[in-house]
Amino acid sequence: MTKEEILSRLYDRYIKPTETKKDSFIGVEIEMPIVNLEHRAVDFEIVHRLTSAFLKEFGFIPTGTDEQGNIYSALNQDNGDIFSYDCSYNNMEFSFGKEKDLHSIHGRFYRYYAFVQDFFGPYNYTLTGMGINPNRLVNNNVPIENGRYKMLFHHLSSFSKYACIPMYFHRYPQFGMFSSASQVQLDVTKETAPLVIDTFNQLEPVKALLYNNSVLLGENEELLCCRDMLWENSTHGINPHNVGMYDCEIRTVDDILNYISTSAIYCVERDGKYLNFRPVNILEYFNTNTLTGEYLENGEIRSMEFHPQPEDISYLRTFKFEDLTYRGTIEFRSACCQPISDVMSVSAFHLGLLNKTSELSDLMKNDRSLYNNGYNAVELRRQLVCNELPAYINIDGMYLLAKSVLDLCKEGLAERGFGEEIYLAPLYDRVEKRTNPARSMLERLKNGDKINDIVKDYGRV
Repeated sequence: MTKEEILSRLYDRYIKPTETKKDSFIGVEIEMPIVNLEHRAVDFEIVHRLTSAFLKEFGFIPTGTDEQGNIYSALNQDNGDIFSYDCSYNNMEFSFGKEKDLHSIHGRFYRYYAFVQDFFGPYNYTLTGMGINPNRLVNNNVPIENGRYKMLFHHLSSFSKYACIPMYFHRYPQFGMFSSASQVQLDVTKETAPLVIDTFNQLEPVKALLYNNSVLLGENEELLCCRDMLWENSTHGINPHNVGMYDCEIRTVDDILNYISTSAIYCVERDGKYLNFRPVNILEYFNTNTLTGEYLENGEIRSMEFHPQPEDISYLRTFKFEDLTYRGTIEFRSACCQPISDVMSVSAFHLGLLNKTSELSDLMKNDRSLYNNGYNAVELRRQLVCNELPAYINIDGMYLLAKSVLDLCKEGLAERGFGEEIYLAPLYDRVEKRTNPARSMLERLKNGDKINDIVKDYGRV
């Protein structure tokens, strides 16, 4: 295919869905670690019993089973909610069908959450609101037994094959099995998408300040949000345009398409087999006659030659912090899982600012406490996910900026008329106390609190 033909297909997949947007909906995904409070590995048999009970209680139907017949994904056909496990049975996820307001999602979340907690209680298990499972070192961090998750783990474990690539690879290929996020998808139009992507990309340093909650306890406690590092310094980040932030301006739809065309594809499906291969730029991929991929069969990794097909564009998977999807939405995916009492704060934050994008852009352009000091947004984010803040930052001004962002967000939510601004309360509290969940956790541990007490507190409604 020519570059023009590929760009046309990318347009059809990513831009065309934004052309016919009439209503604005919200999609929320909340991942949470399962914690055995006895500091032993999670027993997956208990998890499978919970799954059966949950489906029976709420009328979900199975949509995915592993090689042993265990259910790892289920759907509520009435409201579109999905109950699942992400990568492993150590990590539970609720994905909510699209809604017009946050209160509907909030109510269903707590009904599901309360049921799970009641079930887990007698086993001394709990869900909690942390971005890194505090028991990751004792858990069985193994992938769900199906082709997709096993091959994903194989792909992430293959970093040693890329010694010639001048980048640092961490040693946590199993990170998807112990890390949890809070993500939101919001509808955008063709006209608004470029400004939304560019402005929220610039906002990422402030989001780090508010939402840091992923600490590798006992190893690298300097990083308050290790999620960025786990994604960017894995095989997902071999092409940096597949992950993290944008290091360029996004002003037009053509900018979006051109950026997507620089990303890499690393997996396809053939005859029911998930094939992984060395990441290759999407333009190069469609101009390659034959590639060799690896797949799993009877517990062994085998090789298969295959030919690119136009339909393979659906397997292009990027993990940008602001990711334009084929649904006509932007998925915001940089926030860690939050304490459960604050669980809706991520969605409320993005939703409130969505219709204030121009004002938000101006606010950051005029700031001198954090921005416009010789560092771009990518560099600022990397500094603000650390425990020690850079000396050059005007701390008072930075938190004043964060409060101004929240005030703008509150105004945007109030204009919607649903009373959703109540979900911003914990963020105002963090600004006032100049803290975030990761920083608070480390301070409590320093003062002698037990990790189980923090786990329970972060899991309270």
